[in-house]
Formats: sequence, C-alpha cells, structure tokens
Amino acid sequence: MNQLLDLFLTFARIGGLTFGGGYAMLPILQREVVEKRHWATEEELMDYYAIGQCTPGIIAVNTATFVGQGLAGSIGGIVATLGVVFPSLIIITVIAAFIQNFAHLAIVQNAFAGIRVCVCVLIFNAVVKLWKKAVVDKPTLVICLLVILGSTLTEFSPIVFVILAAAAGIILKNKEAASK
Repeated sequence: MNQLLDLFLTFARIGGLTFGGGYAMLPILQREVVEKRHWATEEELMDYYAIGQCTPGIIAVNTATFVGQGLAGSIGGIVATLGVVFPSLIIITVIAAFIQNFAHLAIVQNAFAGIRVCVCVLIFNAVVKLWKKAVVDKPTLVICLLVILGSTLTEFSPIVFVILAAAAGIILKNKEAASK
C-alpha cells in the first residue's frame, strides 16, 4: 500500500508541477523515476515515452501508466495514471472558472509568455539528454537526421516516422550484427 501511495503522490507532484505538456515533463520524470526512485532505467523511460507518444492519448498519462504498471502491475498503472491526472483536473477546473475574467490583463498575458519560454528551455534540455542516449553511432545519427528532414519537409504523421525508424533500426542493427 505504501508503494501505491508513493506512486500516486509522486505522479501527482509531477502532474501538478509540469507546465507545457508531456515534453516538459520529461526532465522531471527522469529525475523522479530514474535518478531518485530507480523505478525505471533511463532506457526504459525513453521507451515508455516513445510508446506513449505513438499511442492514443496524452504522453504524460501514457508514460505514467507504463511506469506504474512496470512497478506494481495493473493497479500500479491505474494509480500512477490517477496521480498524474488528478492535479491537472483540479487546476484546469479552477482556471476554467476564472480565466475569462483575467485573460485580458497584461500581467496574466506576460506570465503566460514567460511560462512558454521556460517550457521551450525545458523541452530543449530534454532533447539534449535524449540525444546523448539515443544517437550513439552512425546508424542512429542517420536515422535521426532522416527523421528531422522528413518531419520538417513533409506532413506525415509522427507514427509513420516511428514505424520507419523502428524498421530502419532493426535492419541496420541486424546488418551490423551479421557483419561481425
């Protein structure tokens, strides 16, 4: 029971303190789940995050579900999901009740402008950390560059890039293993 309570409270804190969506959550997830609590390795968290991005739903919720399920089975997945959603539900309900009254104020608009800049920096830091772990050799660099080009120059769904990158990873790694 203590583990489930810890799971709920940890994800409630993450959900309550993360502004900017799933990408901004990655550094906090890494610190709490990998470094502090050792509930998952960095590679597992990256896998959960990647799968969470490719499946329907919110990345943060999907990732919390994977981490909770990995730690405490189905009930852990449910508890972690409830934990990450609960603060947002409360906060958005309060904001929705009052936003129309204050959205026109310069201080509110300036606060949101500052938050957007901060979220961009948090996302950039997460990308740098992911880059260091994911782009480890020439084949992964090639896959990365092709996905950057493809996603910049086309309107394909991210799912297409994930599937193609997975196939390329399998092919390149199998070819590399066969040549050894």
